[in-house]
Amino acid sequence: MMDARQALPLTLLKFVVKWTIVSSIVGLLTGSISAFFLTSLDWVTTTRMSFPWLLWLLPIGGGIVSYTYMKVGGSAGKGNNLIIEQIHTGNGAVPLRMAPLVLFGTLTTHLFGGSAGREGTAIQMGGSLSEWIGKLLRLSPLDRKIILMCGISSGFGAIFGTPLAGTIFGLEILAIGAVSYEALFPCFIASYVGHLVTTAWGIEHIHYEMGAIPALDWFFIVKLIAASILFGLAAYLFIRLTSGLKALFSKWFPNPVLKSMIGGFIIIALVYALGTRNYLGLGIPLIQQSFQEAVSPLVFLLKTIFTSITLGTGFQGGEVTPLFVIGSTLGSALAGLFAVSVPFLSAIGFVSVFSGAAKTPLACFIMGIELFGSEGAVYLFIGCLISFIFSGRAGIYEAQKKN
Repeated sequence: MMDARQALPLTLLKFVVKWTIVSSIVGLLTGSISAFFLTSLDWVTTTRMSFPWLLWLLPIGGGIVSYTYMKVGGSAGKGNNLIIEQIHTGNGAVPLRMAPLVLFGTLTTHLFGGSAGREGTAIQMGGSLSEWIGKLLRLSPLDRKIILMCGISSGFGAIFGTPLAGTIFGLEILAIGAVSYEALFPCFIASYVGHLVTTAWGIEHIHYEMGAIPALDWFFIVKLIAASILFGLAAYLFIRLTSGLKALFSKWFPNPVLKSMIGGFIIIALVYALGTRNYLGLGIPLIQQSFQEAVSPLVFLLKTIFTSITLGTGFQGGEVTPLFVIGSTLGSALAGLFAVSVPFLSAIGFVSVFSGAAKTPLACFIMGIELFGSEGAVYLFIGCLISFIFSGRAGIYEAQKKN
């Protein structure tokens, strides 16, 4: 008879083999659809910039997407929060239709000029595909939770080219201040395979340079802490403004179609009032500018307003890339005030505001290392931690448990 000491290695071996196969399947599918999404997103962005008149169709596009969700979306309308809820409770399902719906909705948002991100789309596609795989394989309730976490990790890792951050993000997103490590290995495999598959499809991720790393001294640490507090407050502003506008617009315009159309008209009015289209779409040119020169402190505030209105009126898309814009441009604007390098503080802000808003400081810290290198690891950690502390208890994901 096999004793417990002999059974343990065999159990671990079965676990490793099983989840290597299952997680690889999740990564393969999520990486492939993420590559298609990123290619499509580049196309719609180029098309919008080539044909400026498309902005005038933003209210119609938003109305069509909201009507589609209203008629056939069902629970898919909850987005990322549905996946997180299912991991916590398991009392329901993540419908497969979530993937094509969020893909269509996000591409429509970006084609006509809404200010939104892309991680939400990848997470929802990964979650719905992993749920489908779990049903095919008839996984147990516990294994279903793990495979849903794999879907989150693979989507995140594939979209941003940061597989280690994707791994931790899938674990850390579930509860504020707590990380469940039971799915660490499966999430790592799913995230890394998703990243490799996306890269194999020819997707190239944009890289930014942090520049020279300042010497470590107490005075500089004090300045960094002060800047990081402001990053946390910027994250708090984004969270409160977005959630507040969602509630306000839903109260004023109970019909989702009308709500999105009104949001589209507001975005158009802001564009013509300000005389610029810099705050539409992902906002990647703003990130690139923030790493090259000091930008106006109004840039982060205007991107916050554009994104909060877009998401608050029911348009589809994520929050993370706009948060990157908000963080990097705020860091760029603060560089002169704190007498530090522009690209350095832009990099700290890039990950720190995201850390505060998503309540995932470990994932953001690791993302900073993957994007900017390990030389500034101490500073990246301080930025993510302080921003997390000063951004309030609530985050952008309502279904996160608050410990």
